[in-house]
Amino acid sequence: MAESVTGGLVEAELPVERGCPFAAPDEYARLREQAPVTKVRLAAGDEVWWVSGHEEGRAILADRRFSSDRRRDGFPVFDPDPATRKRFRTQPPTMLSMDGAEHSAARRAVIGEFTMKRLNAMRPRIQQIVDGFIDEMLAAEEHPVDLVQALSLPVPSLVICELLGAPYADHDFFQSRTAKAIRRSLPSKVRQQAFDELRAYMDDLMTRKESEPGDDLFSRQIARQQAEGTLDHESLVSMAFLLLIAGHETTANMISLGVVGLLDRPDQLALIRNDPGKTPMAVEELLRYFSIADLVTSRVATEDVRIGGVTIHAGDGVVVSGLSADRDPEVFANPGDLDVERGARHHVAFGFGPHQCLGQNLARMELQIVYDTLFRRIPTLRLAVPVDDVPFKTDAGLYGVYRLPVTW
Repeated sequence: MAESVTGGLVEAELPVERGCPFAAPDEYARLREQAPVTKVRLAAGDEVWWVSGHEEGRAILADRRFSSDRRRDGFPVFDPDPATRKRFRTQPPTMLSMDGAEHSAARRAVIGEFTMKRLNAMRPRIQQIVDGFIDEMLAAEEHPVDLVQALSLPVPSLVICELLGAPYADHDFFQSRTAKAIRRSLPSKVRQQAFDELRAYMDDLMTRKESEPGDDLFSRQIARQQAEGTLDHESLVSMAFLLLIAGHETTANMISLGVVGLLDRPDQLALIRNDPGKTPMAVEELLRYFSIADLVTSRVATEDVRIGGVTIHAGDGVVVSGLSADRDPEVFANPGDLDVERGARHHVAFGFGPHQCLGQNLARMELQIVYDTLFRRIPTLRLAVPVDDVPFKTDAGLYGVYRLPVTW
């Protein structure tokens, strides 16, 4: 990354890969120290505002003058491939890329599925699922065991499949396609094919549910729309696409990363082992510490806005770096340290404002149950390889690990 001058552009290939698995790239800190809002030119050629500061990032994410609609001119696109850029702007929107009344209506339609009352009713089943997969780990005849395949992926996949009404038997299909779709190092055509196959799967699933409903979120959405005379197949497909992918991939990555982080810091692990009441705080700190979804918070300004000492003009693209914001020393003392007693719930790992993650409390519950159960039932759990040999997802849109060999 080249050094910038005041008022100039930073030539940047963003996002920057994490060189150390537990640290944000040094370039992010340099940009944040230079200015919390900085004009950069991406490798794809787009000129956008890169927002590094926590205060400025939250302000932008809460401000309705910044649009999430990727169909608008100026919305940041990181891929230089012309065909991919065109499809990015023209594909049917999900809830993540809606604004105003359209977004509110889509969110309101499903938010009742994620109330604490409904989630608490799910807790015994989630505990049962976690225990079941740990039973299988303990029964394994060969070590080491890959925690990603044994626990991290199957737990959130089964939970979200049961909630949404997707057949768990299809989990290998949507897990493999999701992994390809978000892996930046793969050719654009390969990633786009994975997206297309995922969307075709969701299309078929919604078609089946329209004629054979069950007791699940999608079936209830279909029944409501049919009763109102507003059945919109395409919107249901878009909703399914978002919820199924977001509901397993993000939590799966956080399970693995949390285990790596805690095993690497046995003093921090001992705090929650000795007092499970501290696990909710540990979850918040791990979410802040890793900030896996760094670039889903792109926006485009719909009018001129003065923020962070600069004027962002209407039509300017904006990228809020969640990883940089969650390492802002003005907000988090010694941000590079993992401190499970920090109580860092004001992080932006789930975003902020109107588009804050719909399923955040489900993710929190799953993480708490997994960490408490795993470390209680396998107290001698340890990495089977050095941390430096763990294959971290430095080339993916969501940070995580590809494999996590563990033993006990």
